[in-house]
Amino acid sequence: MNVEDKKKLLIYINENSEVSNFLNHIKITRNYTENTIISYEQELWKYFFFLKEHNIKETKITKENIRAYLKSLDEKHCKNTTISHNISVIRSYYNYLLLENKIKNNIWNQIKNPKIPKKLPNFLTTMEIEKLLKETDLNTPFEIRNRLIIELLFATGLRVSELVNIKISDISFEEKSIRTLGKGKKERIVYFGDYAKEMLQKYLEKSRNEFLNNKTSTYLLVGKNSLKLTRNRISEILEETVRKIGLQHHISPHVLRHTFATQLLNNGADIRSVQELLGHEKLSTTQIYTHITNDQLRKAYLDNMPRK
Repeated sequence: MNVEDKKKLLIYINENSEVSNFLNHIKITRNYTENTIISYEQELWKYFFFLKEHNIKETKITKENIRAYLKSLDEKHCKNTTISHNISVIRSYYNYLLLENKIKNNIWNQIKNPKIPKKLPNFLTTMEIEKLLKETDLNTPFEIRNRLIIELLFATGLRVSELVNIKISDISFEEKSIRTLGKGKKERIVYFGDYAKEMLQKYLEKSRNEFLNNKTSTYLLVGKNSLKLTRNRISEILEETVRKIGLQHHISPHVLRHTFATQLLNNGADIRSVQELLGHEKLSTTQIYTHITNDQLRKAYLDNMPRK
């Protein structure tokens, strides 16, 4: 979409829709983050670009129009996950119009999302996590901080967005816990063990002040400019660490979160406790980790049962 098309589309949206009101509505009622709001806006732009191209008014949409729109997404080789998200956003938008009495019924409620095959999450084995934690050096402030990042991600199961926003005041050394705000600004408590506690103390005593350079910050993890670390920088640190120790595995913050959940379930934790620790709203989101456990049980059975 070129600049001129964007200008025309913006005018079209302002004249023919309630998009701005809808975005404000979900921001207030659902406590969505700024990134989620931007994502919703981008999905709606795709839809309104199609409507403008075909001279269709949003309140006069038909099933035939919808089929044509979904076909256009398919022809652009959009993945089922992308199409499903797009449908969900548009459905929410029309439910808002219904709530505001702008339409009499929401035809998008009759549209099913495409089936998305469940993909098992990537995680580290016990040997891989041991290698990652034991073979990282602790000779410089950078190495101490980077080791702490790995320890905390593995010990707590925090999302990277939660990790970078930890403040010193959120940490209880006595309880070995961290207070965090998850998705939807929902507060929860996560816990850490003695290894992470030791690294936290070492970082606070020997490294953090080096990064602050006589400045102050309320955030736990800071960089050489004394500002809090970004999510991208955390990902870069993990990649650098993996290359340095020669671990043959792609590692992202989410891989360590998956590893945290898998280790807990494999060692007997009940699924509802893991759900709470991960901050999942739905139990079905956590249940994907039980597939890993079940696969491992099946393999153990097939490898060791003489009469199979």
